[in-house]
Amino acid sequence: MRDTYLPYGKQYLDEEDIETVIKVLKGDYLTTGPSIKEFEKTVANYVGSKYAVAFSNGTAALHGACFAAGITVGDEVITTPITFAASANCIRYVGGTVVFADIDEETYNIDHKEIEKKITDKTKAIIPVHFTGQPVNLDAIHSIAEKHDLIVIEDAAHALGASYKGKKVGALSDMTMFSFHPVKHVTTGEGGIITTNNENYYQKLVQFRSHGITRDKELLEENHGPWYYDMQFLGFNYRMTDIQAALGVSQMKKLDKFIERRKEIVKKYNEAFAEIPEIVMPYQSPDSDSSWHLYILKLNLNNLTNNRKEIFEKLIDLNIGVNVHYIPVHTLMYYQQLGYKKGSLPKAEALYEEIITLPLFPKMTNEDIFDVIEAVKTVITQVKK
Repeated sequence: MRDTYLPYGKQYLDEEDIETVIKVLKGDYLTTGPSIKEFEKTVANYVGSKYAVAFSNGTAALHGACFAAGITVGDEVITTPITFAASANCIRYVGGTVVFADIDEETYNIDHKEIEKKITDKTKAIIPVHFTGQPVNLDAIHSIAEKHDLIVIEDAAHALGASYKGKKVGALSDMTMFSFHPVKHVTTGEGGIITTNNENYYQKLVQFRSHGITRDKELLEENHGPWYYDMQFLGFNYRMTDIQAALGVSQMKKLDKFIERRKEIVKKYNEAFAEIPEIVMPYQSPDSDSSWHLYILKLNLNNLTNNRKEIFEKLIDLNIGVNVHYIPVHTLMYYQQLGYKKGSLPKAEALYEEIITLPLFPKMTNEDIFDVIEAVKTVITQVKK
């Protein structure tokens, strides 16, 4: 057993990151300063989008995207149940109705065939989630969206640096959200961003994150002087600070190296687990290049004497910080109170009972990787039939 606990995810900060933040702290702007635009430009250039708008966190960014898309009371938006609650909550924030579509059993991403079944005359948008960092079938989703005149907002919280058919995720749909929580590919502490090629969405997002206020002379109906601003709709204070943005700029320089290390760890996991019939390794679509936010093992419970909870606890006892991603959103109490039913999305619910997330982050050492592999093998040996 390890002497220390190994978490499933963790940030990687170096001296350059720390010095960059210190420089901002010693400067003139802690917020609403030049670091915000620098960070936005850095992310936009990386993914190939025309615009990027930074937010205080990924959930706020999704809220902004739903607002910019014009989603409101009476509108339905389709998303996946295998995601963090924010992917659905953002729809509720603007008064929309969440419609869950079941998942593809291979990729664990939302199934485009299930999306098609859920479309009504009230459907306004689709929010597909690139679960674990593997892009969804964007060709199929875009075809559905075009056919039914729908907006596509990609939840790419897991997928910064991922590619779909050779193109970086981030400039392929109407809007795309990335998250910068500490367990993500790069971090700003907390933070999120929306990338888009649509100028109208861009303008709405910029205004939405700052109370609905603008100083843009072209948008003002009257102007009392250089100090003048106007609040044109009810927005929120969702601004990212310059401290966060400066850290983000520094972190983005290392993104490709971070992803390379994640792939090295995945390769070692795959090689170690390939011949163990009691577990199923994560499938990867040939159309996508995952950025590997998460590595999820699926347990073949028919070949095991113990359930997932017991296996989970055995790994925790060995100081391996496993996790479960995710509890299907429609089964959470809030959504149950809204009338969503357990049993309505059988593939997602079955998957939830069988999965465990293993540690995966760039700061892991080869010894850490070995410890995870040995712990998994030890526990599986103990519980296999």
